[in-house]
Amino acid sequence: MGSLERSKKKVQLWRKAVVHFALCFVMGFFTGFAPSSKASFFFNRAVTSNKLQFSPPPLEMLHNRAVTPRVRNNVNRSLIAPLPPQKRSEESKRQMLLKKEDFKQPSAAPRRLIIIVTPTVDRDRYRGVFLSRLANTIRLIAPPLLWIVVEKQSGSNEVSEMLRKTGILYRHLVFKENFTDTEAELDHQRNVALRHIEHHRLSGIVHFAGLSNVYDLSFFDELREIEVFGTWAMAILSANKNKVKIEGPVCDSSQVLGWHLMKMNNGTDTNPPPIHVSSFGFNSSILWDPERWGRPSSGQQTSQNSIKFVKEVALEDETKLKGIPPEDCSKIMLWRLQFPNRKT
Repeated sequence: MGSLERSKKKVQLWRKAVVHFALCFVMGFFTGFAPSSKASFFFNRAVTSNKLQFSPPPLEMLHNRAVTPRVRNNVNRSLIAPLPPQKRSEESKRQMLLKKEDFKQPSAAPRRLIIIVTPTVDRDRYRGVFLSRLANTIRLIAPPLLWIVVEKQSGSNEVSEMLRKTGILYRHLVFKENFTDTEAELDHQRNVALRHIEHHRLSGIVHFAGLSNVYDLSFFDELREIEVFGTWAMAILSANKNKVKIEGPVCDSSQVLGWHLMKMNNGTDTNPPPIHVSSFGFNSSILWDPERWGRPSSGQQTSQNSIKFVKEVALEDETKLKGIPPEDCSKIMLWRLQFPNRKT
């Protein structure tokens, strides 16, 4: 009896073990075939509950998305079939030449230096105002430009201090001689400036700018085009008088035929006036290299009175004069204001 009962208990234990093993096997089998999304259901739910915690996609993913299929094909082709070294070097040279041709621009000739000469008289009560106004005009002119200002030597630093504040390339010249005639003093100052230009061989186009001159800025572009001598019309405005005088050349296009003084009432004077220093400009090399322009050197006499020499050369051969602007030299680009007791 005892042995039979023990054998029955062993059989029951084996049955329980087999059933338990079978259940575990079945559960494991079906769990392996179950989709993974369900296994991570709770994880996904926790992440989507707070959208701010999403991290941005990797840079590689963004780059791959930005590349179009056409670009990918080109990249793949270049990787699959690279060019031989010789052809690759030739291709790179050709690309470099094409780039250089694309960026190549026509080379512009350098602008000529404009040398503006301005004499000043300390007796002029408007000197400070007009000097400052002229400086503001000159500041608008494209470089290169040199402003030569001449005055009588004195204990005042008014002119030098004003010039330092302008930001213009300038040279401040002084003289010691005394004059009773204002016009003679102004001519002396112009000669001082011309001797300075001659001594230092400053190469450019010289223009005598009085303090009362008013300019159209395009005038200075035309000034740079002068080869030897150039001339232009100048309107003279008189204070407290309802009239305008026009000094300047008589031209056929840019060719100068003579001189006239025209009034606004259409009257014309028969006698041509002397050429005004502000109505012509010239190449500064004629001061130290006159043979270049077909004239013998006059030596010391020229250096002592350079302004007279330049005027004579300008008037003796009108074929060397060029009217500006060349298409219509009667166009007014310079105005001169006349005030009582003023000569500049």
